Amino acid sequence: MLEAELYRIRGELLLKGDPSDPTEGRAAFESAVQVSREQGAKSLELCATISLARLLDRQGDRDEARAMLSEIYDWFTEGFDTADLKDAKMLLNELRG
Repeated sequence: MLEAELYRIRGELLLKGDPSDPTEGRAAFESAVQVSREQGAKSLELCATISLARLLDRQGDRDEARAMLSEIYDWFTEGFDTADLKDAKMLLNELRG
């Protein structure tokens, strides 16, 4: 299960290293989402999707960011007091605004 989180962290580091070219960072986030889905790791999928949605928003693709984040956020039925779900909710509100 750590594979998905490693991809997500790699994406964050790539973007910090060279924010002018987000191609590799985006690919790492997409890999994190895919791996977490394959493993059924919804919490890791949420974290990876948050990172990807933030990147998409910075690139001006707010609609895609909102759609993908809404999809995973709506899957959850409890735990809304956790940091990750609070973060997702805050980002969704920003993307809607």
